[in-house]
This record gives sequence, structure tokens and C-alpha cells, in this order.
Amino acid sequence: MASGGGGAGVRSPLVRWLREVWEIRLYRYLALLVTAALVTGLVFAVRAFTQEDRSCAPGVARPQGSDECVGVATTAYDFGRPQLRDAVRAIDRENDRLKAGSYVTVALMLPYTATTPSTLSDILHEVQGAYLAQWQANHTSNGQAPAIRLVLANPGATSDHWELLVDQLERMTKGADRLRAVAGVGMSTDSNKKAVAELTRRGIPVVGASITADDLANGQNGRDPFPGLARVSPTNTDEARALASFAKVSAGRALLVYDKPGDPYTRTLQASFAALIKGSPYEPQPFTPPADRTREGTTANTFRQITHLVCDTSPETDTILFAGRHTQLRQFINALGTRGCQDRKFTLLTGDEGSYLTGDKKLDRTALTHNLSVRYTALAHPDAWTKDTTNLGGSAADARVLTDLLARSTRAPVGPIGETGLEDGQLIIGYDALRLAVHGIREATPDGGTVPPLADVGLQWPQVKGSLRVSGASGWICLDVHGNPYDKAVPIVELHADGGSRFVRIAWPEGKPPGQECLPPS
Repeated sequence: MASGGGGAGVRSPLVRWLREVWEIRLYRYLALLVTAALVTGLVFAVRAFTQEDRSCAPGVARPQGSDECVGVATTAYDFGRPQLRDAVRAIDRENDRLKAGSYVTVALMLPYTATTPSTLSDILHEVQGAYLAQWQANHTSNGQAPAIRLVLANPGATSDHWELLVDQLERMTKGADRLRAVAGVGMSTDSNKKAVAELTRRGIPVVGASITADDLANGQNGRDPFPGLARVSPTNTDEARALASFAKVSAGRALLVYDKPGDPYTRTLQASFAALIKGSPYEPQPFTPPADRTREGTTANTFRQITHLVCDTSPETDTILFAGRHTQLRQFINALGTRGCQDRKFTLLTGDEGSYLTGDKKLDRTALTHNLSVRYTALAHPDAWTKDTTNLGGSAADARVLTDLLARSTRAPVGPIGETGLEDGQLIIGYDALRLAVHGIREATPDGGTVPPLADVGLQWPQVKGSLRVSGASGWICLDVHGNPYDKAVPIVELHADGGSRFVRIAWPEGKPPGQECLPPS
């Protein structure tokens, strides 16, 4: 018994020592774990408080390094542009009405975060036109399938974020959105050209509304770099041909002023104008604007110098051809208004960028009272089809379908859609572009089906001619095998000193309207 008690007493210090050692280590491990947990929690807490929320709306966010909200808006999100609010809400109401599984999606790609008033006005009108085409397709087509859901796709004010947008649009072709076409696109810029190239490379059909650059079209030199692209506007070459047939431009009496280095729109317009006045005794005069051509820069100084050269030409010279964007066009017109040779008459001819000046408050309209006329090729104009004088190439009846619908858009169930305007042509061309997209989608839909295969939509464009043409509000849309409109009506419009513009007459790339069959020649 005694020996047993003595043994326990011997082992007790060792046990106590071991227990103390393990307790110390355990406390240390627990302290380390608690510290790690606190540090981790602190890191997450700091991140939660310091990391900026870059979302703007469902499908829309600000990319790293940018304050623009970029992406595809699938709700009533107006990209912070109050003037778009009514139209965006009308689209959202129409989208909400659609039954799941009954629709496909068309994305209207435009620079919704643009800041210049003239650009935003054009965007608003194009959105309104596209919505009216959506409403018409869903309500007045005798139940044709599929229904059309419209969403707004923003690549940024200058389309700098087109790659992010293209990735998002491609994902929408594979999910419940069932995206089947992209319409709109905006200006003929290098970024938009890259976006269209990538969209069509991925098999997504594109319907260009106001793109006119020749190098943003298929069929140049027999090549089709944008498979699945269709356009409702003529190329710059066709616009220049129509302008020449109207104005009878003489090489010996014309001076060319052009954007250097230019962009797809200005470069191809320059080339088209240069071909018209080949052999001119005058060297073309360049100007170099900011990379963002909506900005003023110092180009006005260059234009003041060019006006001296204009006055130095022979007295027979009476035509100036201008290949540039609307901001620079406005600067040049303002400079011509103060030129030295006020007694000489000049007519300035340019492309469809002239339409942006109809509401430009920075334009000095008194310049138009100083022996200066400014005429441009519009993509559409409300006065182009007021009378059925020919019924070839377009008609007043086709135009009235839109104007009647527009009259209903001030109230439910169609509207309200905000303040509308037809003079700049954008509402008309936006309406026609979406109608062409709807035509392709429904022609590609199998009998009894509701969703066309994505690859089949772009295959419909070569058949849009003859009795299968789209009778647009801007004129007949008859496409050649490359997706370009054949002999499309080109309204010639003149800026008016009292404000706005005045329709002059329709001109045609072929010198006359297409025949009743509207079939492009081989």
C-alpha cells in the first residue's frame, strides 16, 4: 500500500509538467487561430468597406478604370440619360408583357453614355424607332412567331468597351435570352468596325442602321469580311453617286476638304468624293481633329485658314466637298460664314453626318445667309415620301405606317415614349433596321417553331429583294447577296438658316429608282 502511494507521488510532477507543456502549446495554437480569424475578418471587412460596387443595373457595370456603365440593360435602365427614360420604360413594359419561351431577343447597340446633345438626340430617336418596330411586330403581325424582346447594349461613348460587350452578347445567344440579332451599331468608327467583325465572326447576325462606311460592308473587292451583316443605309460610295447625280459636280469647280487620318466613315467618303472630282486643279485640304471627333479641339483654327484657300480658288469654283464628322462640319460652316469672299456663292456637299446639325445649337446659322448652301445626303427624311408620285423605291403609304404608329405613341398602350422627332432621320432608320431584323428572324423560324437557329438568321439577307423586300419608311430595302441595300433612296437635304432642314429631293445611286421587281443586277 505504502509502495503504491509512493509511486503515485513520483509520477505526479511528470504528469503535471506534461500537462502544463500541452496547455501552453494549446493556448498558443488557439491564440494563433483566433488572431488569424481576426485578421481574416478584418481583411474582409476592409474590403467590404473599401471595394467599390461597380454594378449599375442588371447586366450593366463599370469596367475597371472607367466610370461608364457598360453592358446589356435588360430592365428599365436609362444609363443615366433622363431623355431616354420614357422610351426605355415603354420597352420594359413591352418586354414584361411577353410570355417566357415565346420570344427571342434583339439587342440595340448604341453609345448610350455619349455626352454631346446632338448624339444623344439621335440615340433617343433611334431607340424610339426600334421600340415602335418592336411594338408593331408583337401586336400587328397576326400572331407571327417569335415575339420580339428588345434590350439596350452599350459599348461605351466611343465603343472602347466593345470586347466586353461582345462577350456578353455571345453568352446571351446560348441562354434563356435567346439573342438572335444585334441592330443599330452607331457610327462607322474603328471600334464599331472591330465589334461588328467579332460579332459576325461568332455567328451573331448584325443589322446596321446608320453605318455607311464602305469598309464596314461586305462585297468590297469580292470579299465578305462580316458574314451575317445586313445594312439599311447605302454605302458612302452610293451616297456620293446619288449626290453627284443630283448636284452635277464638276471636277474643275470643286475643292475637297477631308479628315486626316480619318475613320472608316470619313476615309471612305473622302475616297468617294475624290473619285468624283478626279483631275481637279486643286489639292485636297486636310484637317486633323481630336481622336474623339465629338470634341472641339483646335480644328476651328485650321478651318479659318482653309477658308482663305477657298477664297483663293478661281471664280468658277463653287462647290466644296467635305469628308468629316459633324462637329468638324459645324466648325467649318461657322468659319465659312466669316470668310473674306462673302460675295461668292458656294455649295458645301457632305454625307449623312450633316443630319446631326439640324438641332446643333453651336451652329452659326447666319453663315447660311452669306451666299453659302449646305446640302447633305440623309439616311431618311419625313418629307421624302409625302406624295405617291412614283411608287417605285418607296411610297407614302409605307411611310404612313410609321407616322400613324408615331401618332399613337403619346399615350397607352403604345406610349408614352418621350419627345419625338423625324427630321434627323434616326427614328425612321432605327424603325427600318429593327423591321429588317424581325424579317430575318421570322423567315428563319421553322414552321411550327418559335425560335430560329442562330446560324440561319443571317442566311436570310440575300433573299430580301423582289416581293420579299422590306418596304421601309425610308424606302424599299432590297439587299444584294452581300447584305447591302441596292439603289436605296437617298434624300438630299439642305440646312436652313431659320432652323432645322429642308428636304430638296430624292436622289438615286443608279441615277433613277429601281424597277418594280427591285432585283439587283449581277
